[in-house]
Amino acid sequence: MRILRSLLLLLALAANALAAPPAFAPVVPGRALAFPADFGAHPDHRTEWWYVTGWLRTPDGKPLGFQVTFFRSRSEHDPANPSAFAPTQLIIGHAALSDPALGHLVHDQRSARAGFGLAYAQTGDTDVKLDDWSMRRGADGRYRVVVRSGELSYTLTLTPTQKPMLQGENGYSRKGRQPDHASYYYSEPHLRVDGNVAWAGSKGRSQAVTGTAWLDHEWSSQVLDPDAAGWDWTGINLDDGGALMAFRIRSKSGATLWAHAALRDAQGRVTQYGPDQVRFAPQKTWTSPRTNATYPVAAVLTLDGSAWRIDALQADQELDSRRSTGAVYWEGAVTASRDGRPVGRGYLELTGYVAAMKL
Repeated sequence: MRILRSLLLLLALAANALAAPPAFAPVVPGRALAFPADFGAHPDHRTEWWYVTGWLRTPDGKPLGFQVTFFRSRSEHDPANPSAFAPTQLIIGHAALSDPALGHLVHDQRSARAGFGLAYAQTGDTDVKLDDWSMRRGADGRYRVVVRSGELSYTLTLTPTQKPMLQGENGYSRKGRQPDHASYYYSEPHLRVDGNVAWAGSKGRSQAVTGTAWLDHEWSSQVLDPDAAGWDWTGINLDDGGALMAFRIRSKSGATLWAHAALRDAQGRVTQYGPDQVRFAPQKTWTSPRTNATYPVAAVLTLDGSAWRIDALQADQELDSRRSTGAVYWEGAVTASRDGRPVGRGYLELTGYVAAMKL
């Protein structure tokens, strides 16, 4: 009987090893986003993130850029496994602050399997937790973000001032020529920010801050073409109340595989720009002394003839997240101008310049 039991155990283990990985929910056109449910997590999809970037100002007028990101990743582990230790969902957090007086980012990262009330991404509304980092949307619609770290700490309230901006085709955002290379995607521009921040530049003392932020929420299962290396993305809060989002997906050779942009004016009218109407032209590069990656930290974004100049608050805004997501990327505060006139502030994200992204 002991031998029989051993054989049965070996067969069960072999069957589990050969079992097909779980299917991830697809992204398909025509699905209408529904709120508040879509503010929350979508655990059947492979990858998801809540991404907040923005500009802060201290009482003495000092400008700071900040980023807080929570990722949820569904693994290929059998979701039927009843063990509370089964790593079926992973939660990852990144936080960063850009202080030109320091000359580089201050940042930290965390990751954990979901479970035990210590790490989770809840469905129904935004409620993400990773130890003592959290982001929750209250019944009043405001987001409360808490980050506690030896490098930096945030306690911020983000208050929406505009309705969500559905990206792509009513929230279905193509990322390539194949329709399944896509995500569900909406943004919340012009979030009003209030709170307190402590970082190396404040010598550990908490400072009151105010500012404006941009929130992106995306979820997908197969977002990139196999030939994709990464992307260039920008989200700009325009001074007149408008909002500009643009991105391009780059191939491993550097060519543009796909591109898209959306411009919402102060009255809420949205103009969409297709792949042939969006062009990023680098104007200035910076080479990291840590990774030797060269990033285009200033660019001209051309949208069907209209040109927007994007310039970094500081050159060194590289974030090394190899202890969590495995990637190194540039995520930085930028200003936008047209015809030499300042028109807004936002963030620029540059991925795949060290190694091809793997989502």
